[in-house]
Amino acid sequence: MKRNLHIVIIEDEAATARNLEYILQEIDPDTKVIATLQSISEAIDWFTSTNRSYDLIFSDIRLSDGVSFDIFRQVSIRKPVIFVTAYHDYAIEAFRNNGIDYVLKPFDREEIQRTLHKYNTLIAADIKSELAETAPLLQEFRYTTKPYKKSFLIHYCGRLIPVEAVKIHWFHTEHEIVYAHTADGKQYVVEFTLEQLEHELDPAIFFRANRQFVINKNAVNAVEYFFNGRLLVNIHPSAHEQVLVSKAKAMHFRKWLDQ
Repeated sequence: MKRNLHIVIIEDEAATARNLEYILQEIDPDTKVIATLQSISEAIDWFTSTNRSYDLIFSDIRLSDGVSFDIFRQVSIRKPVIFVTAYHDYAIEAFRNNGIDYVLKPFDREEIQRTLHKYNTLIAADIKSELAETAPLLQEFRYTTKPYKKSFLIHYCGRLIPVEAVKIHWFHTEHEIVYAHTADGKQYVVEFTLEQLEHELDPAIFFRANRQFVINKNAVNAVEYFFNGRLLVNIHPSAHEQVLVSKAKAMHFRKWLDQ
């Protein structure tokens, strides 16, 4: 008899979590997402207090309050984990933390179906022994990175204009419209959400500063300490409002600038 798969999702972007759950249930309507956890602290509380059984974890890596590996260091979790992330530089550590697969954002139905097939294959072959043999998996997924978006074809004054991504110094959302601001002070409307841009753009160059801004490293003039552990980022061209990085993201932002 077929056993329904019970899944836990660890993801701080609500839209991404909803999309993943939709794809999982589209693949198999009997799949149940029993918990969606948005932060390290919430995940630790859930895993230490719940008595609900689950089979598999889908986890982002960079969360609002740190990296998800901190969860697995503080809580004994023996279930397999499929890491879903926009960053390819955590692969080694992922496979040291019960990782059986490494899916790069933006993902699609085919990729999720493939990784579920891998999970089912490992279950059939005794997953405990397979988890200890992560080297072949790491080799396989080290080279599966998707190319990041290099340019945008933008509608402007009745024309289509190609604009290189590196020439865009920051993106800003206002009234559900996303604007791209270039180094020379021009502004364009782009047909992406900031969540989509966060996954499409090279994370070595672009950083999601807050809910309103994604900024290019080359746009940063200076960074000042602000109230409550936040950072105030001085960018160019200047924005009409302050660009603040939260206390939770401040450490990651400093590391990003220091690469």
